[in-house]
Formats: sequence, C-alpha cells, structure tokens
Amino acid sequence: MTSYRQPGVVLTDRRFTVPLDHADPGGEQIEIFGREAVASGRVDDELPWLVYLEGGPGFGARRFVGTEAWLGRAVKEFRVLLLDQRGTGLSTPANRQTLPLRGGPREQADYLAHFRSDNIVRDCELIRPQLTGGLPWTVLGQSFGGFCAVRYLSVAPEGLEAVLITGGLPSLDAHADDVYRAAYPRIERKVAAHYARYPQDVERAREIAAYLLEHRPESAGHRLTPEGFQSLGIMLGGESGSHQLHYLLENAFVRTPLGTELSDTFQEAVRTANSFAGHPLYALMHEAIYGQGEEPTGWSAERVRAEFPQFDAATALAGDAPVLFTGESIHPWHFDVDPALRPLRETAELLASRTDWPELYDTERLAANDVPVAAAVYHDDMYVDTEHALRTAAAIRGLRTWVTNEFEHDGLRAGGPRLLDRLLALVRGEL
Repeated sequence: MTSYRQPGVVLTDRRFTVPLDHADPGGEQIEIFGREAVASGRVDDELPWLVYLEGGPGFGARRFVGTEAWLGRAVKEFRVLLLDQRGTGLSTPANRQTLPLRGGPREQADYLAHFRSDNIVRDCELIRPQLTGGLPWTVLGQSFGGFCAVRYLSVAPEGLEAVLITGGLPSLDAHADDVYRAAYPRIERKVAAHYARYPQDVERAREIAAYLLEHRPESAGHRLTPEGFQSLGIMLGGESGSHQLHYLLENAFVRTPLGTELSDTFQEAVRTANSFAGHPLYALMHEAIYGQGEEPTGWSAERVRAEFPQFDAATALAGDAPVLFTGESIHPWHFDVDPALRPLRETAELLASRTDWPELYDTERLAANDVPVAAAVYHDDMYVDTEHALRTAAAIRGLRTWVTNEFEHDGLRAGGPRLLDRLLALVRGEL
C-alpha cells in the first residue's frame, strides 16, 4: 500500500486479488485497484466504510483532487473506497492493447463475459471483509454503479449497511430493445430543447452533416461520419452539455485556399468527444449489461434506431427537418471509425450474439429487502428511463426515492454534497 496526502484527505492505494471467474475461485486471478480516502484529521478514527461504484460501464472511479465534489461530504463521516471496477482504471484494464493477451476474438469475448455487474459485486464481497473486518458497508452507486448496487441487493444484502443510488435504477426485466425504444424519444426531447435554446444550431448541424455525407475526414485515425457527428448528442444528458455542444459547433468551418472545410479545431474536439480510447468497455459491454437469459442483445440500439427514421441524417437533409443528435447508444459503426475499437470489432459481434447471460436481479429477494435504500431519480434523465427506474423503485421493499428535475444525469458531479446529504437523510429516516 502507498499513502500520500492531498488537501484535506489522506489517500491510500490498495490492490486486491480476485478470481476472474468466481465460480472457479482457484483459477485465474486478476487485480482490482481501489483508492481509500479519509479526512486528514480522522486517519486513526474507527469510521464506517463507503464504497463508490462509478457509472459506465467501462469507467474507472473518478480521480478527485482533495475534497472536491461529493467526496468532501463523504469523508466527514466515512472512510471511502473509490473502486476501479474490473477492467477499468488500474483494475486489470481491458482494451485493444491488453485483450489480445487472451487470444482471438472468441477468447476475448469469453473473458469479457465476466466483466458485468454480477462479478463486480462478487469482487466487492471479497474485498469488503479485508477492509471492514466483516462489517457491512454503504454503497454509493452512480448510473451503472447503481445497476451494480441493485445486483448487490439481489445477492448479498448481508454485506450492505445502506445503499445510495444516483441516476442508476435499472429495469429488472427489460430487454435492451425495450431500453432503446424508451431512449430514442427521450433523446429527441433533449435535442428539441437544445435547438429551442440555440436555434442557430439547427442550420449549423445541417451544414456539418451535409459536409460529412460528401466527405470523410480523418483526425488521428478517427473517421468522422454523419452518424459519428450525431452521436455528440450524448453531451445533452449532462448539466452543461447543451452549452458545450453549442460552443463545439460554432467552430465547425474555416475558409482555406481549397474552399470551406471542417476546421482542425472542430475535428479534434469531435475526435476527443467520440473516442473510446480511455473507456473501451463502455462500447464493448454497453448492451451486455442488459443481457439476461437466452435472447441476444444483437446490436439493439442499431436495430431499434430503424424504428425512428427521423434520426437518419440523409432523410433529414433531403427535406427541411433538423438533423437529430443521438447519444447513449452503441452501434456497429463505432467499431469501424474509432481506432481504439477497430481491432475489437469481431469481439463485439460475439458479445452481441451471446445467448447465455445469467439473470442479474432476484425480484423476490428485492421485494423482501430490509437494507435501507435511497435513490435520486432525475425527472427526464437522458441515460436511464425514469419510468423504468420508478417501476424498479416500487419493486424494492423500503426504497425511498427523490424524484427531481433539479439535476441531469451527472447530478452527483454537479451537486454532490447536497445530493449526498439528501440521500443519507432518506436512508436514515430523517426526511
């Protein structure tokens, strides 16, 4: 272990060994990384533990500096473990560079089948007694981290003192198709709100899409296509995303000796926004997190998109309709245009066709739950369907919700201390 200080906190880097396949505890082992954070003046105090599960899939825990955001509130009463879920951050990262160590696409897909919420929870349950001496801990799950928390409640509630969820109540039984049929109308509403705020962006987006239908520029090996441009709509699910998208679009074109072209500034910004180099599991596992039973996910977002022809850029440009942005969906073309994903295309195909996903949630156990649970549900969350979330909330005994339109999906980042205060008060029965 290595300990060091930042303003207001003492951080300790911890590494744990867990089985790749928990059904074979004596088999191959992988390393899981977590960063402990404790208030500077409370290093030697007996404090309860809180484990933070980041959103995703595919993102390591946020790297805080000192006591910024919600962490400053948490360390007032908890010893916090910022856990890099398996395959992310420093926890045996899975990407185009490391996955070939497994073998070919088939071996890679079989390996990645162990990287869903079921095994993330099993990792937590091996790590917990090493830190708490066997005592239960509190889980804070953001987005996909909330999906993991609901899995935790389904299989190991004895390890939980309380559960706090922000924007992460999954449907217990929806197929990925159901998820995306609910998602596209939400995304369309977010795009309409953006264009109402910035009406000048309607024509700007049409001009960019029209240029991309005729040209296929590249930036650092990343090919920019109309669909890739549309996927910038993922920004619209965040607190300041609409404004960021507007500023990105205003730099789109520049005059050159060869005529008007897309600017380097714009192309680099799009490449950075669209690249999965830092979180490839988001693309590889995004639909797999919904897989349950024998029905494959089968590139659900791509198939369901065909039911919403208004999202087709060429169709929009053929008339006078606005070009609609998309977001929170992964498509086969992602693995063609992104150099971080290109070598993993066949692996992604095998995951999309997989028919042996274990069930993730135990509805009977959730209905009998006695762990205190509080969840922030965002009224028009672009990433997690509100109706699905509230249906799940009603299925978990004792779960208390705070439904709010005060925050977007990244509410924990934007309003962390107050949000955490509210959820703690709910699980403690103070509200």
